[in-house]
Amino acid sequence: MFTLHPIDIGIIFCYLAVTILIGFWISKRASKSIDNYFLGGNTIPWYMLGLSNASGMFDISGTMWMVYLLFVYGLKSVWIPWLWPSFNQIFMMVFLSIWLRRSRVMTGAEWMRFRFGEGRGAQLAHLIVVLFALINVIGFLAYGFIGIGKFAASFLPWQLSTDPDTNVNLYGLIITAITTIYVVKGGMFSVVFTEVLQFFIMTLACVWVGIIAIRETSPELLDQMIPVGWRDLSFGWKLDLDWTGILDAANDKIAADGWEWFSIFFMLMLFKGVLQSMAGPAPNYDMQRVLSARTPREAAMMSGLVSLVLLVPRYMLITGLTVLALCHFSDELAAMGSDVDFELILPLAMREFIPVGLLGLLISALLAAFMSTYAATVNAAPAYVVNDIYKRYINPDASSRTYVWMSYAISIAVVIIGTAFGFFTKSLNDIVQWIVAALYGGYTAANVLKWFWWRFNSYGYFWGMAAGIASAAIVPQLMPSVTPLYSFPLILLVSTLGCIAGSLLTPIDDLEVLKEFYRKVRPWGFWKPIHKLVAQEYPNTIANHSFARDSFNVAVGMIWQTALAVAGIYLVLEDYRSLVISVSVILITSLILKINWYDKLEDYPPDLAHSNSVDDLSGNSSTS
Repeated sequence: MFTLHPIDIGIIFCYLAVTILIGFWISKRASKSIDNYFLGGNTIPWYMLGLSNASGMFDISGTMWMVYLLFVYGLKSVWIPWLWPSFNQIFMMVFLSIWLRRSRVMTGAEWMRFRFGEGRGAQLAHLIVVLFALINVIGFLAYGFIGIGKFAASFLPWQLSTDPDTNVNLYGLIITAITTIYVVKGGMFSVVFTEVLQFFIMTLACVWVGIIAIRETSPELLDQMIPVGWRDLSFGWKLDLDWTGILDAANDKIAADGWEWFSIFFMLMLFKGVLQSMAGPAPNYDMQRVLSARTPREAAMMSGLVSLVLLVPRYMLITGLTVLALCHFSDELAAMGSDVDFELILPLAMREFIPVGLLGLLISALLAAFMSTYAATVNAAPAYVVNDIYKRYINPDASSRTYVWMSYAISIAVVIIGTAFGFFTKSLNDIVQWIVAALYGGYTAANVLKWFWWRFNSYGYFWGMAAGIASAAIVPQLMPSVTPLYSFPLILLVSTLGCIAGSLLTPIDDLEVLKEFYRKVRPWGFWKPIHKLVAQEYPNTIANHSFARDSFNVAVGMIWQTALAVAGIYLVLEDYRSLVISVSVILITSLILKINWYDKLEDYPPDLAHSNSVDDLSGNSSTS
């Protein structure tokens, strides 16, 4: 049985104690108002929000999943996180963060009122996005619970139960309870402050693990343990990775995932990813970071910083642990036969190769990764229930203290529900695929159209989302042998029909609401009739003609983001030729983005930037 050294145990307990103390220390400031609790009073600098967001995306469940992907799929695994899609941060960076922050709202459901107004249809749209947000939060909490339970049970020295599954669940309960304490008390201030601290701990640990992997392995040794094509980033129609005679269970895993026809998988993933990215952030912690930014320009810079600081260190950790497992544990994994659990590769490699002291730091870092993601997710939930239901419909005149206490209660409630779902889900991959393919398939159509089509109304949003959520629950059950990604087109079609029928069979939304939305946000897309109406009142109104530039910047940004990811991998693999190519691509794309994106960022459209109403629009500062 594995025994954790007292030094490592001490480091872990010190970290947990400091994290909880920070939550209580900051709670006084966070509880001053509901705005402070959920958005940090819009006073948090963009770079702290960016580091916080990066830390929140550095989750333990996702890291375990990505170690398994790199182990089984090799360099081609770099493309698979496009399932989320990981490149949504590029769309956010280029234009969507700016559009979203210009709304000056607190939650995604409140954004519904900004876009659709206050009528009956708007109330339905408002309620359906709250429902989606809660389903989304609960799904991610269950996902986090599974990962942290497996991870903690592999390292912490106490056997809480003789049954392995029960042991995993009990550890998950303990760590989620600790996490809940500090996030409930501190709100957004606590989340951001602790996540910045956690980011630096994780980065140090990631680089250190990468160095250990370089020292303990070699390219020649790795080549003996991997199939032909494992090192290739490119692919043909089929995956063409054959683990026969090396690790036969990996072939079974590839078949079970349903991604053997990799070109079809890639094209569908790209199609889905672009649409979901254009929909903007789901109503979760990512949206809360954008809305917490001080200005629209800082919101875009924050989204850009996430990819820059996250990818290289995270992939150094993922690659380091994968390479250590491949070079030193392939025989042990092969001996497990069909019972091998690839999601446990991460703790297996850590236990055997990370030295005393660093192991405690790395476990703390991965606990930090879990706690930051979990905390950010929990913090998003009460914003919807308290601000969008309780405050609006039940008790609009309550004190700020009442709203904050309600937020405490809702946070605890969603943690309990999410944990309960985690008890019944055993595989990270299963829940990842359902969230990113089925659930988000139901979200996509309505949330693309809300930005780009003026005639899309509140009833269209409600019926599109309702059809999407229902089909996300039903379609995977009707197609149990089909990978959830392949059910995405059908779910998207059902949702799109609901959107179009709901819009065209009901009246146009309040034109004054549409005019106000267009004037403040100024999206490109099919807004010409509304632009004409706005221009009659404000003759200097300038339409957004940046579609071509934004599209080009998105394409360049996706190349930049991918090069950052593979640079971390090539560094640990000691493939210095490929590393030089990756760094060259990073430098070239960075220069293009500097000239064509960063230098052209603006808080508000030129006709509003210097108008008398800019203070009303920004709330705190004028445009740069």
